[in-house]
Amino acid sequence: MSDELDIDPVRFGLIVIADEVLKGERIDRHLTAFKSLLGGRGHELAWHWLLPDEPDALTAHLRFSMGRPDPVFVCGGIGATPDDHTRACAAAAAHVALVRHPEAATLIEDRFGAETYPHRILMADLPDGAELIPNPVNRIPGFSLCRHWFLPGFPKMAWPMAEWVLERRFGRAAVLREMAVEVRGIPESGLIPLMRHLEQEFPELKLFSLPHLGEDPQILLGFRGRAGLEEGMAALRRELDRASLAYSEPS
Repeated sequence: MSDELDIDPVRFGLIVIADEVLKGERIDRHLTAFKSLLGGRGHELAWHWLLPDEPDALTAHLRFSMGRPDPVFVCGGIGATPDDHTRACAAAAAHVALVRHPEAATLIEDRFGAETYPHRILMADLPDGAELIPNPVNRIPGFSLCRHWFLPGFPKMAWPMAEWVLERRFGRAAVLREMAVEVRGIPESGLIPLMRHLEQEFPELKLFSLPHLGEDPQILLGFRGRAGLEEGMAALRRELDRASLAYSEPS
């Protein structure tokens, strides 16, 4: 295994701030995208919150997540319009002041010129101590604070900015994989003794069972893991054979 993969995987949180998603006017595309961005680098998405553009709710949730060890991506609400509260709420959650960031102000002035004032410059008002995240699309930066990375809500901006953070701060771990077989002719409860035995034998792997009902009822039984997956599956097949249970490879 190369040195770049000799790191522990990291579990991330994802917060999406969007009234329009909660109201059903748009679909949250960030969840699927961040699963892919993280999974492709051997990391995991541990949790996902969808929050309204409401200051009290944002401040309370950010204060809670800032008290946890998980690094968190936050998408949305960092613009200059009156319904964008994320910058101020992040400052309140971290118990710091909202101050004008000189480098962010310069980037915004370079981008908009005379149109910077009086409104667009508000995007340079960031929590004291925040560090900038470059935006390759329009140069208006995001920011980081307390292991939270605050990005625009627009996917075409947020996703490359998240990639920049991941490549520079977190590197790559061994990718999480999964393998499974389809078991037939037994209810899921009948597999519990077998599953308990395999969990004890392969504690480094995550055993899962997913029942599928319908004309061809079956249970997808397998492991998720980063190493030792083939050995775990070989033991699983042996246990199924020993119990005379029918199974097949997923099509």
